[in-house]
Amino acid sequence: MDENITAKGYVILGSTTPNGKKKLIDLSEIDFKALKEEFAKERRRIEIEKLRGAINSALEKMVRLNKTRVDYLQKFQEMIDEYNQGAANLEEFFERLLKFVNELREEEKRGVSEGLSEEELAVFDLITKPEMKLTKKEEGQVKSIARELLETLKRGKLVLDWRKTQATRAAVRVAVEDKLDELPRVFTREIYTQKCNAVYQHIFESYYGEGRSVYAAA
Repeated sequence: MDENITAKGYVILGSTTPNGKKKLIDLSEIDFKALKEEFAKERRRIEIEKLRGAINSALEKMVRLNKTRVDYLQKFQEMIDEYNQGAANLEEFFERLLKFVNELREEEKRGVSEGLSEEELAVFDLITKPEMKLTKKEEGQVKSIARELLETLKRGKLVLDWRKTQATRAAVRVAVEDKLDELPRVFTREIYTQKCNAVYQHIFESYYGEGRSVYAAA
């Protein structure tokens, strides 16, 4: 191998934004037919680096919005490690990357198929992954809880600088605990406590107050 492929430090930059900065390209903007054609023209390492950079950029955003997607990041790193160790040649690695991109595209569309917004999906996933096996009825109940929790928090709990005072943090924590207390009986008290902690931490890290959040910036 001439060089190792890495998972960080390389991104594809697209057109210039009005403020003069380069914007990141998302996966839907890539012409994969053209990419394959360039790959066939002995520009293989360059095209792999471009594709890897696009995947890395997309994964960074996807995990920021939904931390349960970290498994995709780990899978991506494993693919790179295997390639660097000589377990796959350029052609095999390129095809694996293309297949992985399709998986990511399906994940990006999962919220639509579940009938949830991106932020509702994040709460739903935190409650249901990785160990919970639910019936369709129970899944529906959890989806409603995720929607109603976010509505309650946005309506009056996520005030400006809510993370800076104990009283406002406590109000958000109580709202999370009260709403998750409505989870189906399959959620034991131990699991309920774990989910409350996970959801509260997610809210703390993702919502800044007064409508500002990682989702507003997405």
